Amino acid sequence: MSLLLSRNITSMLLLAQGSKIWPRLSLLRPRAPPRTLGGEALGTRSRASSGRGSPRGPRLHTRLLVTALFGAGLGGAWLAAKTEKEQRRRQQRTEALRQAAVGQGDFSLLDHRGQPRCKADFRGQWVLMYFGFTHCPDICPDELEKLVQVVQRLEAEPGLPLVQPIFISVDPERDDVAAMARYVQDFHPRLLGLTGSTEQVAQVSRSYRVYYSAGPKDEDQDYIVDHSIAIYLLNPDGLFTDYYGRGRSAEQIADSVKQHMGTFHSILS
Repeated sequence: MSLLLSRNITSMLLLAQGSKIWPRLSLLRPRAPPRTLGGEALGTRSRASSGRGSPRGPRLHTRLLVTALFGAGLGGAWLAAKTEKEQRRRQQRTEALRQAAVGQGDFSLLDHRGQPRCKADFRGQWVLMYFGFTHCPDICPDELEKLVQVVQRLEAEPGLPLVQPIFISVDPERDDVAAMARYVQDFHPRLLGLTGSTEQVAQVSRSYRVYYSAGPKDEDQDYIVDHSIAIYLLNPDGLFTDYYGRGRSAEQIADSVKQHMGTFHSILS
């Protein structure tokens, strides 16, 4: 009887204490994990989806492609406009040169071998022509050397026609056939020296609008001839095509001649 009473008392004490301990034990229960989708926390996925990170790959590639195509389009348009402008400038210059009526008519001169020469002798050839005189101290040698450099540059490019270099004297009093022969041999083997009488030189100079005037003679009967400084280009039809002043380099002249060769269409064929 005493054992049963003791067990009942112990059970009542445990129930009394349990009613006080249970709320505290409920605090120790583990919290439920966050809901997931495919093993990933919804909260984390939501934050990652709503964040503003780097753009997705396909979108970035598309933007780069559009930018590249836009830049290529601008570049192509600029190049086309530049080419059209250059062609228009050349056409305007060619038209202006034609209206200038330079190199009209024929001429009759002697070359440095004593052979008569006229304009028709050079038909079918590209010609670079310079007016000067053999006693010129510096300008004429410099310009003839530049002319020779142009001819050599063009000779070095396969497929281009040969250009005939010509030197015409504006000092017929001193530049006879023998003087021209001695002078031209120092420049280029194909350089052709032309001279003639006072009237013949005056005629060809007027035709190409070349100014020249002999200065006063010194005590040694020497003098300087003031004259126009330009290299003339004639096409295979014998027509004046372009001219080049002292400011143009051999490279620039050679490039210009090649452009004229590329656009040339004979009007006599």
